[in-house]
Amino acid sequence: MIRKHGVKKIATGGATLLALLLMTGGALAQGQPKPEPQPRAWAPPTGPLTPEEQAKLRPVAPELQSAARMALGFSKMMGTINEAMVLASRKRGGGPPPAPRLPDVLVTEQMIPGPKGAPDVKLFVINAKPGTSRPGILHTHGGGFILGNAETDIRRLQGLARELDCVIVTVEYRLAPETDYTGSIEDNYAGLRWMYDKAADLGLDRGRIALTGESAGGGHAALLAITARDRGEIPILFQALVYPMLDDRTGGVVKLPAHIATVGWSAPENQYGWRAFLRQQPGTAQVPVRAVPARTKSLAGLPPAFIEVGGLDLFVNEDIDYARRLNAAGVPTELLVIPGAFHGFDGLAPDSPQAQQFTRAKVEALRRAFARGRN
Repeated sequence: MIRKHGVKKIATGGATLLALLLMTGGALAQGQPKPEPQPRAWAPPTGPLTPEEQAKLRPVAPELQSAARMALGFSKMMGTINEAMVLASRKRGGGPPPAPRLPDVLVTEQMIPGPKGAPDVKLFVINAKPGTSRPGILHTHGGGFILGNAETDIRRLQGLARELDCVIVTVEYRLAPETDYTGSIEDNYAGLRWMYDKAADLGLDRGRIALTGESAGGGHAALLAITARDRGEIPILFQALVYPMLDDRTGGVVKLPAHIATVGWSAPENQYGWRAFLRQQPGTAQVPVRAVPARTKSLAGLPPAFIEVGGLDLFVNEDIDYARRLNAAGVPTELLVIPGAFHGFDGLAPDSPQAQQFTRAKVEALRRAFARGRN
């Protein structure tokens, strides 16, 4: 059964600028101490809010208002995400400087063979302990399919690995528009296969592998779960999807209520991300099913799922619908919707009660899954 926590009204609006999440390193790690503030050479514009901005902030929970106002300022500063902006970000390194790593959680880099005819794939391996048999997580980073990098998430994933006593592998998959969905799906599957094959070296229990990711990384985790099911080579215990990007129709042929996605990452930008990923217009009958989790005809046989999203997130309706379809297909599914929360709120307001609930819920869902997998 789907369990809904703290749900008021399902359709309420707002979202966070993806570029801002990349600059701040995204949501804080579940289960890790909050990193020390890092010096910043940038700040959002300040000043009185316009009536339009006030209207955009109105649906946001009181505890998240300051963070949402910050997101609005960054939206104004960054401008529209388009191909020129994306390609320019590559020259700057594709993301913010990573936070300092935890000294007591080992991190190594691995270059592994990529898909046939494709470049090698970089992996970051976190908390490997040969000679043990612990659960593991394959992680895919966010960034709208077009931005972001795996290294940005290392600090928070170290905290998660320490909290759950698990090994984590995060994949530096190729991004759009340079690479379409086929390349990134295969990069992630290569990372999963390497993780499975190297279980003894990692201290990994092959029967306890979970997939997780945030935003587009949540979409990639969902695609990887579907790919692993269809190929039948690697068993997946669990999937934990954090405000996942699942449906190319959102913000395009599927229109949103006026109060959804008023803060930050907008419907047009979402459509650009999908168009780059698909290399065709999103929302049409020609879109390949393999590229879009929400278009997958049968969800039966997928691993148990945990999905969490803010009630004001651009992805709220598609995430709720995906959870409903999983449940209808007989897949044990837990759904958490946080009222008044926008996309990425947990990264911008980590001390808020909403973010603490959000963070704790994912950690405990993974902990329960790993405990069940031991039996």
